[in-house]
Amino acid sequence: MEQWNNIDKVVVLGLGITGLSVVNYLQKLPKSLSIRVIDTRDNPPGKDELTADVSLHTGSWNMEWLLDADLVVANPGIALATPELKQVADKGVPIVGDIELFAWAADAPVIAITGSNGKSTVTDLTGVMAKATGLKVGVGGNIGVPALELLNDPSDLYVLELSSFQLETTSSLKLKAAAFLNLSEDHMDRYEGKLSLYKQAKQRIFAHAEYAVVNRDDPETYPENYEGKVVTFGFDNSEFGLSRDNGIEFVSDNGQNVLATSELSLVGKHNIANVLTVLALLRCADVDYTKAFEVLKTYQGLTHRCQLVIEKNGVRWVNDSKATNVASTLAALSGLDCAGTLHLLVGGVGKGADFSELAPALKRLDVKLYCYGEDGDEFMDLHPSASRWESIEEIVLSVSKEVQEGDMVMLSPACASFDQFKNFMARGDAFAQLAEQYS
Repeated sequence: MEQWNNIDKVVVLGLGITGLSVVNYLQKLPKSLSIRVIDTRDNPPGKDELTADVSLHTGSWNMEWLLDADLVVANPGIALATPELKQVADKGVPIVGDIELFAWAADAPVIAITGSNGKSTVTDLTGVMAKATGLKVGVGGNIGVPALELLNDPSDLYVLELSSFQLETTSSLKLKAAAFLNLSEDHMDRYEGKLSLYKQAKQRIFAHAEYAVVNRDDPETYPENYEGKVVTFGFDNSEFGLSRDNGIEFVSDNGQNVLATSELSLVGKHNIANVLTVLALLRCADVDYTKAFEVLKTYQGLTHRCQLVIEKNGVRWVNDSKATNVASTLAALSGLDCAGTLHLLVGGVGKGADFSELAPALKRLDVKLYCYGEDGDEFMDLHPSASRWESIEEIVLSVSKEVQEGDMVMLSPACASFDQFKNFMARGDAFAQLAEQYS
């Protein structure tokens, strides 16, 4: 509680799920605080859940409240470069996020994961495997449950997904192990178009980490000015990697075969990298992952992320509806294990994206391309097999009549969904239901 010694007036900036979790946490502290909430939206979600003793200002900034605060807890969606927050920082008022408050209170080991792609799967699988060993595990952060809510039910181990936005306002999070999975352009509007600034935010995860788990195939993930222990994962046979024995490929731990990749239910080479990361994190946290092999074998990933929906008559139906941009679809296609033909569904709202990057990846595959939706025409020149359709249902009905053993049918659209669906989840659910119906 020593961090709270000189803090009496707190302003929570931004409501919604995260803001409410902050307010609820502050109200449970032994110290009585003056709590004010500012949300620039006129009708922010969660306002009806605030108690009468919490003051709320909506529709604009309230600089009088902000400059009078002893502490500002900002929603990660609000950039520190925002002029109003710069005024607060210039006055010397500390600005933190909910992860920093979590860091002040957590008293069990913490594992954290960041990266441009794959962090949700790694976070979830780390939690699933740790639980399978008998530990009580709290999983949250940028995925699922807000970090502060995890403290309501103390755990033996916490596993957090952390975005670059969350890391910007986090400075004292002590981690048993931290993973930086990969780096590619994202959120460039937040980082002035500079990948270096995005990387710098991600690198903050290593500030107080005992172990840094990094990607051998992506040097940008390596920590800078770091005094802890570095553990690497990659696709060669070094540290956490891949090995071969009698023609069989294994995930390996420092040269020791752990599990044949063919025993995994997860789809795609990028998911093998995710598994390697999880094994490394658990090893660093002194968790015996060998007790969790059965759940690892059957783990099918998060819904809508290269999720194996059904396997029937030797045909796998894969829902990757979360692939709303080119980079995500490229990741799904990388090293894809498909003995037969890949029937790939692409399309939706392209948001002006350049899809030409997909052409080289498609050329390497035995693929049939099915293009649908508002910008389906944009894919037609990418591969000789491309055909034009109106809807996912139309495609699935047709594909179901021609698939053979060893084939894979994958929805990985590289586009947003809102031409035909409410969101990517609804799109993925529709595909999954059709796969179940027609497979």
